[in-house]
Amino acid sequence: MFYFNNRNLTYKIIDEKVTSSLSKKTDTFTDSQNYSSFSLSSANTSTSTNYSISNSDNIHARKENTVTSKFVSQSNISNNITTQAIQADLIVSNTSNPSSAVAGSTIQISYEIENQGSSSADYTYTKFYLSKDKAFSNDDVNLGYDYIDSVAAGASLIHTLSLTIDSSTAAGKYYLLYRADAYSSLAESNESNNIPSREITITPITRINVNDDGFNSTTGYGLINAAAAVAKAIGQPTFADVSNLGGKNWGADAIKAPEVWAKGYTGQGVVVAVVDSGVDRKHPDLKDNIWKNSKEIAGNGKDDDGNGYIDDVYGWNFVHNNNKTLDLVNGHGTHIAGTIAAAKNNFGVIGIAYNAKIMPVRIFDDYGQSTFNALSNGIRYAVDNGANVINLSLSSPDGYSELQAAIQYAASKGVITVSAASNDEELAPRYPARYADQWGVAVGAVAYNGTLSDFSNRAGTTPLTYVTAPGVDIYSTYPGNSFEYLSGTSMAAPHVAGVIALMLSAKKGLTNDQVRQIIMETSGNSGKPSSSTSNLNLSSNSSSKTKLSSLISSNLTESKVAIANLSSNSNLHNEITISENYDKFVDKFFWQQFVKLYQSTDIKKKSFAVDADDINVKLSVNKHKQLLEYYHDWLRNLGWEIT
Repeated sequence: MFYFNNRNLTYKIIDEKVTSSLSKKTDTFTDSQNYSSFSLSSANTSTSTNYSISNSDNIHARKENTVTSKFVSQSNISNNITTQAIQADLIVSNTSNPSSAVAGSTIQISYEIENQGSSSADYTYTKFYLSKDKAFSNDDVNLGYDYIDSVAAGASLIHTLSLTIDSSTAAGKYYLLYRADAYSSLAESNESNNIPSREITITPITRINVNDDGFNSTTGYGLINAAAAVAKAIGQPTFADVSNLGGKNWGADAIKAPEVWAKGYTGQGVVVAVVDSGVDRKHPDLKDNIWKNSKEIAGNGKDDDGNGYIDDVYGWNFVHNNNKTLDLVNGHGTHIAGTIAAAKNNFGVIGIAYNAKIMPVRIFDDYGQSTFNALSNGIRYAVDNGANVINLSLSSPDGYSELQAAIQYAASKGVITVSAASNDEELAPRYPARYADQWGVAVGAVAYNGTLSDFSNRAGTTPLTYVTAPGVDIYSTYPGNSFEYLSGTSMAAPHVAGVIALMLSAKKGLTNDQVRQIIMETSGNSGKPSSSTSNLNLSSNSSSKTKLSSLISSNLTESKVAIANLSSNSNLHNEITISENYDKFVDKFFWQQFVKLYQSTDIKKKSFAVDADDINVKLSVNKHKQLLEYYHDWLRNLGWEIT
């Protein structure tokens, strides 16, 4: 019997384009295996995986199996080399997209990309198209792309993303094409299996009836009117006026909330999510009006209701991915919650919908920073867990498909989003308020006299559901059982969220479009509050100077100097309040302006002390008049006339 000894099976990589099956010196050696002997007419099976091939440079390659031996003479040396192609082959499978979508909307899709080839596929892109047929052509509408990282041979990846359908897309039947390796960066063993498709029907945008005559580029549809809105929601005439609350509740008076309360509508049964910095749920003016997840057992470390969040008894924290939604530092969310639903308990302040429940959803850290991902997830959490209204006192200069999809998702579930227009003195709202052309409500801020504040972003030239609400010196709840005056469109938005809660408590089941339509048809558009706030009104003359009536009362128990229509180079948004204990919490920006004006004067020695951390100005009883004199001088320098 004859044996062949020391046979070597050698693996090499050779260029696919060679015409000869002969091994060359330029071939790349990758691996070898040794066999001690073969008996005559016998065979051995072997597997080797010690080679690594990359198609990153579009190299065409084959695997070569070569039998070599120095010590054996063979009867036929021409049959020692076999080859196998080494190439990637990407396919798209398990596609998922909605069967229909509205032009201008954002859709969620998912798909699996699999490498059926024998080589790893380096990074590629999947592109998505709307096509009238299942075949790709240059006429198809490009919806976007998705980056695909390296996919090993035999492996697969599942991707989920959002795509926006252009608002100009004609209604009709389409196919959504999923095109793998869209830029043809890979040499695939099969180039014909890259573009599966799924049918999708595009429907036209259904817009609510926008009355252009009732919209202007500054105040949109004007000051929201709770009495008129709730009355229209239930098919009744506008409610009759009632006495004003006065004092710190000027915002509620301005939008006619007491008129609605007098009819018995207080927000009962409505949940308003505050997607913000959290809420101090232990505050005495809020503790009885905090939403609680009744399906969750506190502290057992389990997701009792199966919503994906463990122990989310009082909402969820999307900053730290836990259930800690208590606002102890920032205060922004707590202030907003008070404007919406602070209890009517003869203490502190009264919320616009004082019997509604507040759902805390934290997306901001202690420094007011957040992400689109946290915001989008926060909105979806609120929708999925029973919120009827979502307050979004936040803004971004840019839109984002994930955020738009979340806003649209809320509207599709009958949840109304209320977004602050932003405080940038710009001619149009920022996002997400700008989405109010289709979903939700955008809100600008007005001062005591009803004019749009100098900091508020305007409505813009494109009609959208933009209204105004009180947003200057709004007194509301603050962490640590305290209260604070804050200004901004962030303070205006919760007034509108509260009004919508009143509407929903009076008429269950109002849709996003119905709420928007009612608000547009009943808001004032004049930008002026009711005459009940005339004691706070400052008339603006056509001359360069504006008369400012001194409203400081002789007993100084609680007096106000209100400011409006300041010159364009001034950014003072707040009022001066001198109370019995002569403590004044001054807005930080106001204080900075005050210091700048008197930077040549040693203010700290001028009858009051400054705590730089709290911006807390403490006045002594016998020195308050001196501060008032300084304040009046400051106003005169701005072009005001003190009378």
